[in-house]
This record gives sequence, C-alpha cells and structure tokens, in this order.
Amino acid sequence: FFFLMIRRPPRSTQGVSSAASDVYKRQVSTQSTWDMASKKGKQGSDNSVIRIPPNKYIHVLDNNENIRRIVLGPTTFVKKEHENVIKGPDDMIVLPPDHFCVIANPVVCESGKPLKNEYNEYKIRFGREEIRQAKYYPEPFPLYPGEELVKDITPFKVIEKNSALVISAIRNFEDKHAGDKWLFPGPGVYIPKIDEQIEKQIEAYIVKQNQAIQIKAIRDAKINGVDRKAGEVWLERKIGAYLPTVDEEIISTIDGIVLTDKKAISLKAMASFKDKYGIERKAGDEWLITKDIAEVHIPDVHEQLVGEVLLTTLAKNQYCIVVDPVDKSGNAQYGMRDLRKGEQSFFLKPGERLLDGIQQIRILSEHQSLLLQAKEDYIDGSNKYVAGTKWVIQGPRDYVCPVEVDILEDRNSIPLDENEGIYVRNMKTGEVRTVKNKVYRLTADEVLWEKPLTEEAEELLAFQSGTGGFAPVVVNDKGERQYKQDIAREYRRDKTRAITFRAPHNSAVQLFDYKKKKSRIVFGPDLVMLEPYEEITILRLSGDIPKKENQLKNLALLLGPDFMVDQIIVETSDHARLYLRLAYNWKFKIDKKDPTTYEKIFSVPDFVGETCKTLASRIRGAVSGVTFDQFHKRSTDVIQSAVFSKDKEFLIKTNNLLVTSVDIQGFEPVEASTRQSLEMSIKLAIDISSKAQEDKAKHEAEQAEQRAKGERDKQAIDDQAEAEKKRIELYKLEALSASVETTGKAIAIANATAEAAQINGKCELEQAQLHVNAIQIKQKEELETLKKRYEAEETHAKSMLELEINTQKELADIEASKFKRTIESLGKDTLVAMAKAGPAAQAKLLAGLGLKGYMIIDAKNPINLFNTAQGMIAPPPHEESKTTQSCLLYTS
Repeated sequence: FFFLMIRRPPRSTQGVSSAASDVYKRQVSTQSTWDMASKKGKQGSDNSVIRIPPNKYIHVLDNNENIRRIVLGPTTFVKKEHENVIKGPDDMIVLPPDHFCVIANPVVCESGKPLKNEYNEYKIRFGREEIRQAKYYPEPFPLYPGEELVKDITPFKVIEKNSALVISAIRNFEDKHAGDKWLFPGPGVYIPKIDEQIEKQIEAYIVKQNQAIQIKAIRDAKINGVDRKAGEVWLERKIGAYLPTVDEEIISTIDGIVLTDKKAISLKAMASFKDKYGIERKAGDEWLITKDIAEVHIPDVHEQLVGEVLLTTLAKNQYCIVVDPVDKSGNAQYGMRDLRKGEQSFFLKPGERLLDGIQQIRILSEHQSLLLQAKEDYIDGSNKYVAGTKWVIQGPRDYVCPVEVDILEDRNSIPLDENEGIYVRNMKTGEVRTVKNKVYRLTADEVLWEKPLTEEAEELLAFQSGTGGFAPVVVNDKGERQYKQDIAREYRRDKTRAITFRAPHNSAVQLFDYKKKKSRIVFGPDLVMLEPYEEITILRLSGDIPKKENQLKNLALLLGPDFMVDQIIVETSDHARLYLRLAYNWKFKIDKKDPTTYEKIFSVPDFVGETCKTLASRIRGAVSGVTFDQFHKRSTDVIQSAVFSKDKEFLIKTNNLLVTSVDIQGFEPVEASTRQSLEMSIKLAIDISSKAQEDKAKHEAEQAEQRAKGERDKQAIDDQAEAEKKRIELYKLEALSASVETTGKAIAIANATAEAAQINGKCELEQAQLHVNAIQIKQKEELETLKKRYEAEETHAKSMLELEINTQKELADIEASKFKRTIESLGKDTLVAMAKAGPAAQAKLLAGLGLKGYMIIDAKNPINLFNTAQGMIAPPPHEESKTTQSCLLYTS
C-alpha cells in the first residue's frame, strides 16, 4: 500500500504586510510571472526572493556599478534594492548527444571558466559566433550576459551514401580561403564549423545501362585525374552512382539509341575529335552508325544526331534511284545518280536521298506504252538516243527506267467505236485530225488535242446531251416565264474526245467548217460528230407571251409541225383596243433530197420572232377596218382572211416556213370602259339564259313534287291497314304471354324455396364439419407446442448439466495441475526443511513462497497448519489409508 501525504499551506492573513503570505505567494509564482516582471523592468518589486531551480539561471543587473552577473541554480536569490533581475529564471541549454547550437557574442573562457576584465565584467568576443557541441558541453550550460542563442539545438546532419554536402568557406582558415568550396561526401555525420557553411545537399546521379551523363566543368580543375578547362563538356559512361564535384555540373542525362537490323542513326561532327570507336572525325563530317558497329550508341558531346535512318528494302519488283551516292571510300558523288534494283536492302548514307522514293517496276500490258525522253546520250542495245530524243516503248513487257531517261507520260491504247473519235495533233507538222473507229496508239510525235468551245455551246451540250430539246419553261415567284437551262453539275466533257451531238427526230443541225469555209446540215435522227475545225450553229429564238427576243437557245432546229402562241394589241375602227391571244400552227416545207429547199431554213436566225411580227402586222391591218361589234361577232373570219388571204396556207419564202392555221385562244379589251361594256353584255346574256333555265327547272320540280305527294298518300293508307293487322297479332301474343308468366312465376317460387332450404342445410353441415376440424387442428398444434417446449427444456437442461460438468472438470484439472506445480516447485528438500523448522521458520518460509497459509484435513486431525510437512513426507504407518482422503486447502 502507498500513501500520498498532501501538506496544506499555512494559514495567514490576507493583508499585504503578512510575511508568511508573501513567502507562500513567491513559492507558487509561475515562470511566466518572472518573465513578465523582467520584461517590464519593475523597480522595487515585492519579488525580492527568487528560488532558482536546478539547471536554471538568472541575469542580475547591479544598478550601482552597471554590471551584469549570472546566478546559477539551485539556489535562493535575495534581491537587493539596487539590483534588478533582467532575465530568468531560464532553462540552461542541454545538448543531447550528436547535437549542437550556435552562440553569438560568446564569453572568453579559460580552463572551462569564463574570464572577467578589470571592471569585473565577462569578457565577450563581440561579433563572433561559437558552435558548442555535446561532446565539449556534456553538462547543461547557461547563457552569460551578452551571449545570444542564434541557432537553436540542432542535430548533426547525417549524410547518406551517394549524397554529399557542398561546403563553402566564409573566411580564411587553415588551408582554406574565403569562397573555396568542397564536398563532404557520405556516408557520414557532418560536424559544422564556424568558418564554413552548407550551401546545398546534392545527390548522386545514377548512370543506368545504356545511359551517360553530360558533365560541364565550371572552372579549371583536375577532375577524376583528368585536367579539365572551364566550359569543357564530356560524358560519363560508367554505370553506377556518380557524385559530381564542386568544379563540375550535370547538364543532362543522355539515353543510348538502340540500333537494330532495320534502324541506324546519322551523326554529324560539331568539332574535330576521335570518337568512341577510335576514328578521327573532322568538323562537319557526317557518318552512319549501324548495328554492325554498335548495338547501342550514346551520342558524344561533339556528335549531333541528324536523325534515324530506316533500312531501305527493295522487293523483286521494285527499284530506286539514289541521288548523290557515296562511293566505297566514303566520298559523295554530287550530281550523280545510282540505279538500284531489288532484291536488296541498304541504309542511305548521309547526303544520299531517293528520287521519288521506292518505285515499282513498270509492268506494261499489250494496251499500255511509255513515252520516254533521253536526258543525255543513251545507248539501249543497238539503239542510240541523243539527249532530247523521244520514243515510245510498247507492252507487254516490264521496264525499269535508267537514270539517263525520263518517263514523260504513261499511255494507254484508245479503243474507238464507229461513233467515237479523238482529236490528234502532230507536234512536227501541227496538223490536227480526227481518229475514229479503231484502237489507236499515239506515236512519239503525237498528242491529244483539246477542242475549245464557247461557254454557251458547252452549256447547251451539257443540257441537251440527254434531252435534245428546248429548255423547259419555268415560272418564277412573280409569275414570269423564264427560259433557263439547268445544267447538270456532273457533266464534264473530255475535250480531247470528238464532240458528238444526237440530233433529235425531225430536226436539223447546221455545222460550219472555218478551215474549209463550208457548212453542212444534218437531219435527225442522227449522230453529229464535229471535225477539229467545225462549229455547231446556236439558235437564239424568241419566247414567252408576248414574244421576247433571245429567250430560247438550242443546237437543233425542229422542223415541225408545231405551234407558237403570241399576244398582240389590235385596234378596231371605232378605236376599241383589244388583247388578242393567237396560236399559229407551222412547219418547214422542205425536201431533204433537194439542198436548194433546206439550205434556207437557217437563213432567218430567229424564225419565231420574225413570223410572229409578220402575222401580227397583217392581223392589225385587218382588225383596224371593222368595228368592235363586227369583230366580236366574226373575229375568226377577220383573222383568217388577214393571214391567209385567198390561200389556205401562208408561206414565208425566206426560210420556207409554212403557217397552216391560226387559232384565237382569247381576247379582251385594253380600256376599262370597253371591258365593262363587254362584261355587262355578257352578264345580261348570262342572266337571260340563267332565268330560262331557272323557270324550266322550277316547273319540273313542281311536277315531281305533285307526283311524289300522291305516291306518299297511297303509301300511308297501305301502311295503316298493315298496322291494324299487326296490332291484332300483338294482342294475341300479350294474352299468351300473361298466362305463361303467371304459371312460371308460381313454379319458380316453389323451386326457389326448396333450393334455398337445401342450400341452408348444406351450409350448416359444412360449418359444423369445419368447426370440428378447427378444434382438432388447434388441439394438435397445442400438443406439438408442448412437445417441442418439453424437448427444448430437456435439451437446455442437458446442455447446462454438460456445461457444468465440463466446467467443474476443467476447474478440478486446473486445481490439480496448480497443486502439482506448487509441490514440484517446493521440492522434497523444501518440504523436509518445513517439517524440521519451527513455527517461526515455517511462517517465514510460507511468506517467502507467497502463501498465506495451508491446511490439511483428514479423519484424525481436522485442521493442521504447521505439522503438514511431516505428514506429507513421512506419514504414520497406521494412517496411510486415511491420508488418501485428505484435502489440501491453500490461498495465495
């Protein structure tokens, strides 16, 4: 048992004059109170007694002599009136092992004791610093007046392997000069010095397999046994950790380039040097490094990587031309070309390049050919070609173009049907001709010639290539008729092909040859093919209503019969102006076998406009001689007589155009008054006709109404007689239905009563049966519940008994085992000693064993505390049978 005694402080009065109270207050003052008092510099404070604990100190200022001194603990300091505590109590500085601190303005010590000057003040090295280590200051030490802790307690810096500290001297000391730098490599513990400082910590660079580090010398120095100049750069290829010195810096890490059978690298020398493989390189030289030289190459500092060079592989049917090839001695043959055929593989050397890459050997079929030109004098077997000569080679064959020859053009044979052709120009004579109806190969002096056409002709060919007719009429948003071609965008004419045009049925196309100064006319249906100098005549016709010029464009002139519609303004003799809408049927009267008849059809460029103008003038003259009423009554006769006179046809002899008939599609007055008079007369005629038709319809409606009324009355009488007959039959059926209803109702009531009684009996029987079944089920459930409860209780009791038996058994085993171990730990000698020892010795022995006591009970001695040992070691012979019944009780 442990007791804690708490001493209560002595009671005292609460007045400020109580000395005991002041002492007690000073004893319980905290360190913060002292700090506040020292900072505020209180004069005449009541804390005149300061208890300084061990390893603490204070600074005291003597105001009389203006001298500071230090007081170390443990002690009790009694402050005098002329003294002030300016610092403390503060903890002394305790340096753990391998730690240090930096003190500014340290005191001068001799034999471990501070020295004082003639004024009894501590000698201080002002402006200096001192490093204090735990090795030299194993005990706590204070800061003397004037000293200052500028760096707190700091552990020594542990430098690991592959690391180093860069140290610089801040002043001259030993063999070092201010500004010198050196390394403190690891592993090790750096012990700082006051004349040096740590600039930084560096780690070693790990040079891996196929790697190198690029290093640059910062200043002239001997590095790793080699004299280096400032600015010199070199590679460190040794695998492992590399720790740079202070005279060098790591620029970068360079990975090696893995070379394979299909990859090489091109290098360029930036300065003259001897490379890794012992070969002298001059500044500007370029060379190739392949796998045969090295599997991995790390570019040196004087080597510039130009690029990777992939293996050039030529198959059996491939070739290439190398420009500026390099010979076996490594000299570039500028301006030369080297032809290389497959199968082979090679790397392009520096300066070499492929002309147009890898090319396939030309395989020419029987319909293919090549146009060649010699760039310089060239001999091909027995044939000699001068520079500039052109010739053609024909298939089938394969061909590899030599370096002295250029392939100007790939050519194919041009198969032409009888309706197909091409324009060919001879470059020597300049003649252009049309070739058709055969398979044609251009010679070396021939080229395909492109026949030019005007933009208007191109548009008409594009539009009429599929239709061959006029452009359709389009009505815009304003209701105006427009004649515009919608040219197919996908149409692209091959200008070297002979121009063909399908002249539609019953049409004529005029062609003019500017070289022969002749024209020819082709009648459709036929295919028109233009010769090199032939142009097709473009027709520009009037269109719209009334007619306007240049509204229709076409390449073929339709011969008719056809019609054209025009609208003109005429004036009668009584000055009534009318709009006439007329349709003219026309055709060209020609004989295709007589050139004198059909050569005139193209003599009038716009036959539509000219015909409409001619007929309009005739009609205006005829209408001006009659009044409006006369014209209104016999307008057809007036116009027919004006157009045809005495003949039934009107022929324009200039172009053999024949007008066969004139149809008046409609007319209306131009002036509003005339139009109103005409409308009133027409309205009156319509009203009269409408009135007559209305009266006739009304009379017919009245007749139909009287006829329908008689038929309706007759039908009503017939329907009434038939209704009376049906009513008699209804009365008979109602009587029969009432009789059947009365009989059926009585029978239904009897049957329903009997059936209801039968259903009630069945329901009661089923209810009784269900009640009996419910009672049986309930009793059965209660029996099952009791059975399961008894079984559960039996199982629980059995489990509890088994658990109790097992628990008692285990406790007995534990007690027996414990007793056995106790006896074994006592030993035979101990038991013998216990038997021989007296009561006091037995008590001490039991106390030493940690036993408070033991007790043996048998048939003879119920309780025996001290003679147990004798009985256990050598029991009396006559009591051996009883000792087996004894029981040992013990406590611990």
